[in-house]
Amino acid sequence: MMVTSPAPPAGKGGGTQRLLGTFGGVFTPSILTILGIILFRRLGYVVGSAGLLQALLMLGLATAISVNTSTSLSAIATNRKVRGGGDYYLISRSLGVEYGGALGVLLFLAQAVSVAFYCVGFGEGVAAFVGGAELVVQVVAVAAAVALFALAYAGADLATRFQYLVMTILVAALVSFFMGAWAAWDTEVLRASLFPDPDVPDGAFWVLFAIFFPAVTGFTQGVSMSGDLKDASRSLPSGTFLAVGVSTVVYGAAIVMFAAALPLDDLAGDYESMGRVATVPWLIGAGVLSATLSSALASFLGAPRILQALASDRLFKGLGPFAVVDATTGNPRRAVVLTGLIAVITIIVGDLNAIAAVVSMFFLISYGLLNYATYVEATGASPSFRPRFRLYDARASLLGTFLCGGVMLAIDPAATAVAVALLFAGYQYLRWTAVPTRWRDSRRAFRYRKVKDGLQELAAQAESPVDWQPQILLFTDTPTRRSRVLRLASWISGGTGLITAVQLIEGDSGSAAVRARRLEAEAQLRVELEEDGLDAFPLVVAAPDLAAASMTLLQAWGVGPIHANTVALNWYESRGEQSALRYGRLLQRAVRLEQNLVVFDADENDWVRLEETSVGQRRIDVWWFEDDSSSRLALLFAYLMTRNDDWDDATIQVLAPAPADREQKVAANLTYRLEERHIEATITPVANADVAAVSERSGDATLVFLPLRVEGMRLLDPFGDPVESILRNLPLVTLVAAAQDIRLRTDDEHEPSPVADVPPDNTSNGE
Repeated sequence: MMVTSPAPPAGKGGGTQRLLGTFGGVFTPSILTILGIILFRRLGYVVGSAGLLQALLMLGLATAISVNTSTSLSAIATNRKVRGGGDYYLISRSLGVEYGGALGVLLFLAQAVSVAFYCVGFGEGVAAFVGGAELVVQVVAVAAAVALFALAYAGADLATRFQYLVMTILVAALVSFFMGAWAAWDTEVLRASLFPDPDVPDGAFWVLFAIFFPAVTGFTQGVSMSGDLKDASRSLPSGTFLAVGVSTVVYGAAIVMFAAALPLDDLAGDYESMGRVATVPWLIGAGVLSATLSSALASFLGAPRILQALASDRLFKGLGPFAVVDATTGNPRRAVVLTGLIAVITIIVGDLNAIAAVVSMFFLISYGLLNYATYVEATGASPSFRPRFRLYDARASLLGTFLCGGVMLAIDPAATAVAVALLFAGYQYLRWTAVPTRWRDSRRAFRYRKVKDGLQELAAQAESPVDWQPQILLFTDTPTRRSRVLRLASWISGGTGLITAVQLIEGDSGSAAVRARRLEAEAQLRVELEEDGLDAFPLVVAAPDLAAASMTLLQAWGVGPIHANTVALNWYESRGEQSALRYGRLLQRAVRLEQNLVVFDADENDWVRLEETSVGQRRIDVWWFEDDSSSRLALLFAYLMTRNDDWDDATIQVLAPAPADREQKVAANLTYRLEERHIEATITPVANADVAAVSERSGDATLVFLPLRVEGMRLLDPFGDPVESILRNLPLVTLVAAAQDIRLRTDDEHEPSPVADVPPDNTSNGE
């Protein structure tokens, strides 16, 4: 019988029982993978080539990565209930579906191909005993893969029992070696083996480390069995640390014994040096065969469980059938079959060395991401992050991430680039397919903490007019007018600052019906923002008195140093005396609170004209009045607009009213100032400008920025007249009233005086 969900715990519904404990489920597969082919066939060569001290340094560096990653793994594993999938499960629940899913596919393929690697190694060992060509190696490797498939298909419990037999052979082989090495101990040989031969080329350390490091990469094999453990959160830390500790002692002792038993030249020239030292040489051969089989079996158990977890999460189309597990044993047999097929095909195709380095990089990436996942969890400091294992440190986990990255580059930069590219491709696929996640990951808590820390840092720094960024409260009303004003506000922000789109609803906020209306309106507003791809956040406020609510919002919006510095809204359309009064009071209060005002006049006809004008033909007119902060703010908004794709080819024309006899001086002064402030614009002086001149000069512009004055509750144009008259003959208009000191400079340093024939910059605040 098969079920299509992860195995339920024992005693619930009579379903699958997790039979494995710490020793059989975590320690055994991990230690048998670590004490593998490198120990028996390559460790002597590494010691002979690098010398005792460098070999111990390699072990120390590898152990540092192992311990750091094991610490990170333990913190994550004891914070949540760990289900099947091992590394994939832990990373996807911490860093999100994109990283976890991309890595899960790579780890499954890496472990499936690793089965082939180890089986071929077993075939080579058998061929060395009985003799034979490459065909013998392939036949024996396929036979081994089929036998291991039978064990893996039967279930983890039977496979674990087989691993106990393998462990017995490995222990016997190691005892034989250590006894022989002790008998051959020579202190003089040990002293002479401290340093490598002087003829060893520079840079050999990393070449040898690349050979040695795969020896210790099996410490996370037990993690892949997480779905078959009785208590994963307890077994994973203890079993992993036990495997790392025991293997470190074994490797350290073996390195010293090799250095004391045989000269470096003998070790460097003979892969069979362990057999020469051992008291029973054939046990070493048996150990080699056992080591390859145990490593292959561990991969055969781990790969299907990663695939089954991926399929259960429904991240990739077509993987659904592999979510099925056996109802009695919890064994993902369909995934086992696929793993076996990949292994056999890989053996038959051959050329394993071509992809061996890339496969090793997949494992190192998983270690780096495990460390980074813990860093994210710990730094985020979410209230839900409560690991039982407390001996972790966020900085150490981050260091582990960089260690893994450094080792990857040192071992094989090309393979590193390929592996990272494949991970990135999987990440982008999952990101753009927008697969809905059914679990909470830790990225939100991590980003929340970063935002909080950033706000505290901002609050501790003095604000400068040079650093000004728009924090816009955008009041919206009907959906028809709202779409235009939302786009305009997004354009003038230029991708900087923050925009909050506000909608007011009249009614008692304590009423269930009003609350439902508010939530529905906010959802609709969010949809509009997402559909148009606008950089804004929705906010809907319900209150019985909208005037009082808007005034309170002007003062209360924001957190810490982030608060509203600009109020934006549509140009008023007559809807009755009460609405007009509320509109005027809102503008008046904003000015009194020293908040800038932006009023958009964007009727339907003007908007159609805008959309019909190609991007390359658009022109932004800015009317500039000397010693006027509103003009500076308007010019800054115009420049920010050109950062948008819809306006990046638009031209800016600055129109500067000037006395008839000073046009050239005004133009020269303004040209110099804009060049110094890195703003490209065409300067056009306008002699004796008035309302008629504005209509004449800017009537064919795409969008016009005009300074605005607020006196009481009246809106006046730059010439002191009611603003309604100047708007009649203009296209889209953005009225700007600055209540704050806005500077256009790119720094706060003192600016040298201009050349003598250009009038100095006499505007207020150096502008």
